[in-house]
Amino acid sequence: MEFEYLTTAKGLLLDGPLLLNPKVFIDERGFFFESWNQKKWADLLHLAGQNPVSFVQDNHSSSSQGVLRGLHYQIAPHMQGKLVRCIVGKIFDIAVDLRINHSGFGSWVGVELSAENKKQMWIPNGFAHGFLTLSDHAEVQYKTTDFWNSSCERSIRWNDPKLGIQWPLDYCSPSLSLKDSEAPLLENIKKEDLFQ
Repeated sequence: MEFEYLTTAKGLLLDGPLLLNPKVFIDERGFFFESWNQKKWADLLHLAGQNPVSFVQDNHSSSSQGVLRGLHYQIAPHMQGKLVRCIVGKIFDIAVDLRINHSGFGSWVGVELSAENKKQMWIPNGFAHGFLTLSDHAEVQYKTTDFWNSSCERSIRWNDPKLGIQWPLDYCSPSLSLKDSEAPLLENIKKEDLFQ
């Protein structure tokens, strides 16, 4: 499995998120690839200069076109890193840097994940996550480094002007949960609900 670092729309290399490109074997019968391998994952994080992590939970969501989920994150003591992939359809996946003592604070990266390209995005602790469904239907699976915890769950408004996320919304208005549509702006989030 190969990986690449991600840059923001302004050209800033954002330390943390990674785009993973699996080696896919294709023939007339179909395809095969390793979607997860603990040893290769540990080696990849080491090469990227990141600390090792373990996953404790797998999540699976189904969404119709135009559904926007996020921007979500969890604070200590239940911070979550996420390894995200799209197994049906296509999504635009986003990570937002919430590390207040980091040069990338408030910056975002976005990638297209699809059943066709089979890429995955690693979103470590310190980042909010969200995605927009681009295809008629999409199914997303992601691994997390900690369990979901309602008292640690936080959100940021998907269209916060200070973030300036360039969602590909040319064809529709997003479909949002009430919680996501009423999420606070970054400037209104308490300092203790951000990352150092």
